[in-house]
Amino acid sequence: MTGLKKNLDLTLEQKRKAVETGHKKIPIYRQCELLGLNRSSLYYKPSGETAYNEQLMELIDEQYIETPFYGIDKMTAWLHRQGHRVNHKRVRRLMRQMGLEAVYPRRKRSLSIPDKQHTIYPYLLRDVQITRSDQVWSADITYIRMYRGWLYLVAVMDWFSRYVLSWEVSVTLESEFCVSALKQALSFSKPEVFNTDQGSQFTSDDFTEVLLEAGVQISMDGKGRAFDNIFVERLWRTVKVEEVYLRDYQTVTEAAYYLGRYFELYNNDRLHQALGYHTPAEVYGVAVGTPVALRAPSVPTALIHGDGSTLRNSVFCLDNG
Repeated sequence: MTGLKKNLDLTLEQKRKAVETGHKKIPIYRQCELLGLNRSSLYYKPSGETAYNEQLMELIDEQYIETPFYGIDKMTAWLHRQGHRVNHKRVRRLMRQMGLEAVYPRRKRSLSIPDKQHTIYPYLLRDVQITRSDQVWSADITYIRMYRGWLYLVAVMDWFSRYVLSWEVSVTLESEFCVSALKQALSFSKPEVFNTDQGSQFTSDDFTEVLLEAGVQISMDGKGRAFDNIFVERLWRTVKVEEVYLRDYQTVTEAAYYLGRYFELYNNDRLHQALGYHTPAEVYGVAVGTPVALRAPSVPTALIHGDGSTLRNSVFCLDNG
């Protein structure tokens, strides 16, 4: 049994889909045991928001990109000016749920919540000059709005080249999708140091053991450090303005398809001013070809030929990469 579980290198979502609720010979509890899946995870459904709250979250998300210095009071006042008479308590709850906090000389609120029982590793990058690819990688999680509801996106990035080595989406904040993205990235290369925040997804044994077994040094942002993961923060702004805000994703599959397509463009075609107008792939040294982890998943033919169905009006974005 133990060996079987170790060989099932599946994400939480894949394990859920593998369970056959109507199987005549193997009961659900036995299927969960074989898959290494907690039964509570099988039945867990994220609590939904009302349609109005989802509308507010969409407005807050877009405005935060424009004015990341807006705290709860200013965001509430801005919503009032848009005709939404909501109180600051609702705005505070929604912003916390989205992992948003005004940018001050401290790090914004993270979507990943610390777990006091997990080991916290020291910050290793104070005054370190980043001079080469695979010197430092980092990972972070962000909120992605959909037409109905939302999901979470994690990405692994090389600091020097801004190259996105892997990414995953999930409808929950459990650690499995972060571990999956990490393993995908490590199948492609290996960094000297891996930096994250102190969220429970990144401090979990499942995540840190993968790094330790690969011989990678673990670094974690210290409290009060505003710009430790600034490269990934800039990535999130770019992804949202240039991709997410242009569409209304109808399904998780659709979101994953278009995000995958965008990351291919971001890595291989998008010129970055900070990189001397080169692409991340050119700087990283893989300008020809794309890692398997970045190839968009297969989707129905109708979706592939129906790009315009979810495309909004185009917007102009300054290159912030």
